[in-house]
Amino acid sequence: MQFQVTKIEFDWEDDAYVLCDHEDPLQTLTQDDIIEEVQATVWEADDEDDLIEEITSATGWLIKSIDYRHVLK
Repeated sequence: MQFQVTKIEFDWEDDAYVLCDHEDPLQTLTQDDIIEEVQATVWEADDEDDLIEEITSATGWLIKSIDYRHVLK
């Protein structure tokens, strides 16, 4: 299934992660940049739990809350 995130809140309190672009570690991203990137992406996942895992893996940040919609083909 495809998902589009409409609202997301990350756990920014965890100091274990650095705000950086995985492809270009020298380019620092802001929290707003990360949120905008997640919301601009159509995510492929099996269900909500898989969606959360995909986003966490892609961003490196844990998710506190998420709202999304299914993208119909």
